[in-house]
Amino acid sequence: MTKNINIAIDGPAAAGKSTISKRIAERLQYIYIDTGAMYRAITLHVLNNGREALDHLDGLDIRFSNDTNRAIFLNGTDISEKIRSRDVTANVSEISSISAVREYLVKMQRVIADEKGVVMDGRDIGTTVLPEAELKVYMKASPEIRAKRRLKDENQRGIDVELSTLVQQIIRRDDLDMNRDISPLKKAADAILLDTSHMSIKEVEDKIVRMAEEILKGE
Repeated sequence: MTKNINIAIDGPAAAGKSTISKRIAERLQYIYIDTGAMYRAITLHVLNNGREALDHLDGLDIRFSNDTNRAIFLNGTDISEKIRSRDVTANVSEISSISAVREYLVKMQRVIADEKGVVMDGRDIGTTVLPEAELKVYMKASPEIRAKRRLKDENQRGIDVELSTLVQQIIRRDDLDMNRDISPLKKAADAILLDTSHMSIKEVEDKIVRMAEEILKGE
């Protein structure tokens, strides 16, 4: 029986990757790594300090808390809320496409995953970051479904935004992610495609956990 495996979950913005990955990690008692939050952290850093900040990435300290809140810290400061701002959301795809940023974070993510027992979500985990992951899942849903999910999150945070605006933002984000030169968003050849449009969070969670358990049992 395999002791632990690495699970790579990819997909477009607002596909539910982070929510599902957190729940799977909790179920399996694995480490959850929110790579999207890491890219957002660097985007926030660049917005606050200018493009010249990209020349000093090695000086950044990005960490996640160990509690259920999974707060993210940049150089000791909790930036969990700030990285979800509209400015960061509007710029994260462009910053993520910069080779120096991707190389820096991919190296960090691979080191974390070396010991196995990691659930990592993003847009190029199965294709670039962890191509040897034992379980790869590509989650998708229509732009309209994803926009409704994002609208719910924004409303819960007290942000008023039109659904049509979110649909357009998501379509634009998909285009940027899928057509960037470095590590574009795409399904890994050996990833399992999972359309979550009409699935509940619990249904998605249970399905992926069952797949992981089959691998762990050697089935």
